[in-house]
Amino acid sequence: MARVVVVHGIGQEYLGRRSLRDPIAAALADGVALAVEAGDVSGPAPEPSAVDVAFYGDVFRAPGTKGEPPAPRSAADLTDPYEQALLEAWAAGVAAEPAGPGSVPTKAPTPRTLQRAMNMLLRSPCLPGPVAERFLLGVLRQVRRYFTDDAVRARAAAAVGARIGPETTVLVGHSLGSVVAYETLCDHPEWPVRTLVTLGSPLGMPSLVFDRLRPAPAAGRGHWPGGLERWTNLADRHDVVASVKELARLFGPRHPGPLPAGSPAAAGAHRPALRDVPVDNGWKVHDLLRHLTARETGTAIGEGLVAR
Repeated sequence: MARVVVVHGIGQEYLGRRSLRDPIAAALADGVALAVEAGDVSGPAPEPSAVDVAFYGDVFRAPGTKGEPPAPRSAADLTDPYEQALLEAWAAGVAAEPAGPGSVPTKAPTPRTLQRAMNMLLRSPCLPGPVAERFLLGVLRQVRRYFTDDAVRARAAAAVGARIGPETTVLVGHSLGSVVAYETLCDHPEWPVRTLVTLGSPLGMPSLVFDRLRPAPAAGRGHWPGGLERWTNLADRHDVVASVKELARLFGPRHPGPLPAGSPAAAGAHRPALRDVPVDNGWKVHDLLRHLTARETGTAIGEGLVAR
């Protein structure tokens, strides 16, 4: 089993674990190598064999003509309230307008307002290049299905569990994959994972994501996964998917007070904490590979690899 497991984001249903692993492993090694060269961390960059991918994209691939109906052909055809709210929340981020508490519109959106929101997103730097409107509509559906379909959620979690082994100490989650990684880690405090790295994460988005997490937040604070010792959250400032860039105020450390004497974390060099780090991904603000090649990401992963 690998020392580092990466959980991909949405829109990967036509790929697979092996087709994703090689470019992800190479990009991750490049990022750690930059951090090593800069003196941020010690030790060599991980070999490709030390990196694996937890692939869950196939849960969204329709089996031929069966399964869910095809995604709408245009934003004006959206009828699901969750998908409508998510589209408008992302568009509000592009317009640099506050999404407001809950990011859910107070009035029913009209086909015209939904299409306007879609057009704003299609012109934003958040997307990985020219994309079809129907692709983005499919992305909305994938996020909605994860949060409303227990079978989809369970299969995604199982994909992560299948790649975690006794040597896995670092878990990396990108986009929706950060939600999958976080929730699965919360369910398995017995895992050896001690470092979580989230990239372009929507975990802090109110109502649509944060308030739907499992376990549910309490008094406005998210659960700290048992066994976790360090968590670094990285986001480009233009990334509308990561609408809340700073997660430290939402997810407290496991021990808010002094650490108990003799605890594993107390014996280490630091106390459990969440660190928010900005990253510049150029015009591909949400791209996984650009996140991984960043020195800041390499530092976060490298710290997890060298920690005892």
